[in-house]
Amino acid sequence: MRLLAGARVRGYCAAREEPVVRQSRRCSRSGCAQPAAATLTYVYAESTAVVGPLATFSEPHSYDLCEFHAERLTVPRGWEVVRHEIDLEDSGPTGDDLLALADAVREAARPEPPRAPADDGRGTRRGHLRVLPDLD
Repeated sequence: MRLLAGARVRGYCAAREEPVVRQSRRCSRSGCAQPAAATLTYVYAESTAVVGPLATFSEPHSYDLCEFHAERLTVPRGWEVVRHEIDLEDSGPTGDDLLALADAVREAARPEPPRAPADDGRGTRRGHLRVLPDLD
């Protein structure tokens, strides 16, 4: 099999023979390669389509939409669209988010102080074993 430079075959980059990894989620609309900016979910019981901020994780039965498709979404007659405010200028984590993450990592890496063994004064300890006196 001959591969052209830059051609993709079955999810692999032919030039490097490595898996192709996408950095960000894309719009779910066919033919659209724009980055996702909002998440669309349907509430069939209420005949409602909900467009909100981009979900943290891609979930089943929800669709990622780019800014263009999120703003121009139409629904069938009798359906309602609920639009939650979307911050499209969100450029990712802020400094406060990164500091909070760093603090959490430091806290998790900090060793716990040694605990004093709970000794009730009865019996004798040898290593991890304990001999208890007969109470009869």
